[in-house]
Amino acid sequence: VQLQASGGGLVQAGDSLRLSCAASGRTFSNNGMGWFRQASGKERDFVAAISWNGGTTYYADSVKGRFTISRDNARNTVYLQMNTLKPEDTAVYYCAASRAASGSALSGWYKYWGQGTLVTVSS
Repeated sequence: VQLQASGGGLVQAGDSLRLSCAASGRTFSNNGMGWFRQASGKERDFVAAISWNGGTTYYADSVKGRFTISRDNARNTVYLQMNTLKPEDTAVYYCAASRAASGSALSGWYKYWGQGTLVTVSS
């Protein structure tokens, strides 16, 4: 089972990026998914989560209104559209798959984790 996050890069403040998380080895169409991020020297923080069918989404206050999580179960892929990026969004972004149908802001909710993709936002 593997979660492959991609789409990170170096952008300027105000730009947009879309991260993708492709799952392989099994389907996650029945599982909640989440995105977390970890800035250098800091703990891993919740960013966004989505239920198995996309019907319920959760966001950290810091990204609400700027980021959108979505999923394409046919492609076994979850996305994180990030708009109006700020320097404080700079971090390694990780995707995760839960054991349950719902997502959560709690990292312990998730069983599978991807390797992370680096997002750097310059001012």
